[in-house]
Amino acid sequence: MIRCFFKNSNKLEVITDLNAFESNEDKINKVVWLDMLHPSIEEIHFVESTFGIDFPTKQESEEIETSSRYWEEDKKIEINSYFLISTDEGAHNETVSFILQGSLLISIRYKELRAFEEFSKRFFYAPREFKNGYYIFSQLLDIRIDADADIIEKLSKDITKLRKHVFTDYTNDDEEMLEKISSLEDLNMNIRENLTDKQRILTSFLKSTKYDDASLRSDIVIMLKDIKSLIDYTEFNFERLDYLQNIFVGVLNIEQNKVIKIFTIMNVIFLPPTLIASIYGMNFKIFPELEWSYGYAFSLTLMVLSAITPLAIFRKKGWI
Repeated sequence: MIRCFFKNSNKLEVITDLNAFESNEDKINKVVWLDMLHPSIEEIHFVESTFGIDFPTKQESEEIETSSRYWEEDKKIEINSYFLISTDEGAHNETVSFILQGSLLISIRYKELRAFEEFSKRFFYAPREFKNGYYIFSQLLDIRIDADADIIEKLSKDITKLRKHVFTDYTNDDEEMLEKISSLEDLNMNIRENLTDKQRILTSFLKSTKYDDASLRSDIVIMLKDIKSLIDYTEFNFERLDYLQNIFVGVLNIEQNKVIKIFTIMNVIFLPPTLIASIYGMNFKIFPELEWSYGYAFSLTLMVLSAITPLAIFRKKGWI
């Protein structure tokens, strides 16, 4: 699917039928944003021939080298940026490609992204605020950075909630608790990777000579400051998660020590009666208490006293 946003006087119009561009140079020159979602081979070839742009392949756009994330040529800028996607199975970073040529922005993506829909609404509401593709690209990243900040805020609340749960209500399965901590660490790692990628891109974009707009450069500087503060917060979350994991392991060791302590006390309590029963259970002909009428009652009483005495000593010392 392709959406072509172009300005007609002071109004913003959208074309989804590419046939409308055939033999119509006026509309082609007025396009400011070309948003491509799951583009077909025919659509890619049509845009390449119509606008004179070579598209990167999906494999090229997902490369992690810095030169592959931001590439500037004489007539255009190619940018590959991460956008975080959260699903029921977890979160992952999806690569979105941007091409800036003249005043035109072309975006190529293979997933539905909320940032693009939110910006489309803003674009329709105030088309004059976005003069060209550079403003559109900057605003898309700004929306994504705000969304990342919201995710980090929610992540921090989840970490705090999980920490309180470990201390106040330790009833969860050990594997389940470790899985929760691990999922939070994965999410924080993806956010960190996402923000670092945007920081590198915007730093390079700020140095570009393709545009000369003080207002746009000022916005980019502000976004870089926001990203730096968010990266610092992800570092703090890593420390909190590491601390939480250490706390959980400590609580787990305490619970295991309690179980071992109970077994140890039970062994100490039942060891003396077992010794007495073993002694009087030996098969010897000469036994002093063998013919004694109170021998059975004496042995039972001795076993009970030998069990109660250690229990009383432990309770007095506060061990149980």
